[in-house]
Amino acid sequence: MGPPAEQAPDLQQLHSLANQRDPATLERIRYWDFWSPSYRWNEMLTDISVANPLGTGQASRAYAMMHVAIDDALTAAWDAKYTVNRKRPSEIDNTLAAAVAVPASPSYPFEDSVAAGAAAAIIAHIYPKEAQRVMAAAEEASRSRVLAGVAFPSDAQAGLDLGRKVAERVIAYAKISDTKWSGSMPSGPGYWKGENPGGVNDVEWKTFALTSPSQFRPGPPPAPDSPKRLAELEEVKTLKRTPLMIAKANYWQYGQQGQPGLIFRLGEEVGLRLAEAGVENNTRRAARAYALVYVAHYDGWVASQDAKFHYWAARPNQFDPTVTTVFPTPNFPTYPSNAATLGMGPVVVLSYLFPREAARYAGWAREWGESRFWAGIHFRSDIDSGWEIGQHVGEAVVERARRDPAQ
Repeated sequence: MGPPAEQAPDLQQLHSLANQRDPATLERIRYWDFWSPSYRWNEMLTDISVANPLGTGQASRAYAMMHVAIDDALTAAWDAKYTVNRKRPSEIDNTLAAAVAVPASPSYPFEDSVAAGAAAAIIAHIYPKEAQRVMAAAEEASRSRVLAGVAFPSDAQAGLDLGRKVAERVIAYAKISDTKWSGSMPSGPGYWKGENPGGVNDVEWKTFALTSPSQFRPGPPPAPDSPKRLAELEEVKTLKRTPLMIAKANYWQYGQQGQPGLIFRLGEEVGLRLAEAGVENNTRRAARAYALVYVAHYDGWVASQDAKFHYWAARPNQFDPTVTTVFPTPNFPTYPSNAATLGMGPVVVLSYLFPREAARYAGWAREWGESRFWAGIHFRSDIDSGWEIGQHVGEAVVERARRDPAQ
């Protein structure tokens, strides 16, 4: 269904709304106009995630789902825009004063509304207690564009509807099975020992860029009685931790608002680099950048979990209880390192998007991986294999981007 053929009533309404722009209304218009919709919705998801931590895997899934939904919905929106080819309100009536810059694309459906509908639906699905809040935010974001005079009411409503429909498809695609792992853990020398291993069900999650969780599964870890494993164990045991190593290990474990790694830093980096390049307001380019980075993070998580629960390798302190750690050892197998994977995958994508920063990003991946060795929770081969998976995952995401570039 397209926009209404008669536009005079809509234009009359926009003139009336323009005359009602008070300071409070203008403040909300500016709030929703800052940078791209992806930036603002990423910020909202981060605020909610900080207040309601999910764990690394579930958090990564939330970010990937939201940004994939926004990107896919905008792709569909652009197809509709140039099919309908409706002019912006001020192009039809040049006496209508817009409160923000008028986007250089057709008006129907409106892109900010599309992103709002998609993002809010995903966040509400992941965080049901926040549903009322985020749905109200989506309505406000959409209406702010009407109040600003850059979209007709029907453009905004169509955008919300389209975004929500795409989100429903992403939710259906990424649905987690109700069937829980019921297998048995291998036993014997070199195998992980424990109960309720964390993330064992995540190996069944659907990936976005990978053909399967096992696509980049590495070869096996060193045999438990091999000279290499014994040498690695000795390396962990004899490491003389410096205060800086301890500080860095704790930073990479707790530095993201009490959570590990790069999960929030990735979004901040994408927003800043887009702004530095002068394309912070390019809705489609921003949506694609956020989606690529967070898909690499999420697919990396699933791939590293697949390998962990394929090999079930014991942690260093399970080989030798005298091994000390900086913080508690995670309750799942050691090989490969999630941290090394989750550092390397997004870094490969960031380096593709912002090549000038590649050396800096490589430093992030290297240090996060090394920090797990400094903490005493990983062998060197765990980290190396994690970097290997992450490199492959990042390259797969970049290859997808090259085949389907955002406009």
